[in-house]
Amino acid sequence: MSETLPSPEEAVKILEESGCSKNVVRHCKTVAKVAVQIAEKCAKNGAHVDIELVQIGALLHDLGRAETHGVNHPIVGAKIARSRGLPERLVRIIERHLGGGISVKEARKFGWPEGKYIPETLEEKIVTYADKMVEGESRVPIERTVQKLKGRLGVDHPSARRVLSLQKEILKLCQ
Repeated sequence: MSETLPSPEEAVKILEESGCSKNVVRHCKTVAKVAVQIAEKCAKNGAHVDIELVQIGALLHDLGRAETHGVNHPIVGAKIARSRGLPERLVRIIERHLGGGISVKEARKFGWPEGKYIPETLEEKIVTYADKMVEGESRVPIERTVQKLKGRLGVDHPSARRVLSLQKEILKLCQ
């Protein structure tokens, strides 16, 4: 496994070669733009953030959608990324971007392998948060995403709280 990240052009090529639709590729490009903007604000405010990792992680976060649009697309994407020898720090972004992160209990319910699926690093958190700010190719208020999560999963579902917690943490770093 290489520690070298693919270039943005190589990341897009990976999406395309893996079978991601043009819509998924466009979504990933939009998430990358939003994520880089957030990362740059955080860096400007003194946070230590790898902007290149954020950009490439955001470009590849939905790699698993080449094979499925189901809840397990992060696991499928991580498998594809590992098969290509991509760095583990990049694979973790792909694996941990669903919702505001997935608890151990939720992962078991989905039949996922044992592991950590809550974003831990700042780069993982930024990509996860940016993904929640984009529907298709459009930037949307995070409140809209939270309302959709509550509607789909239930008002008290922890995913909505995790997204709001991510927002709070990111805004604190970036203001």
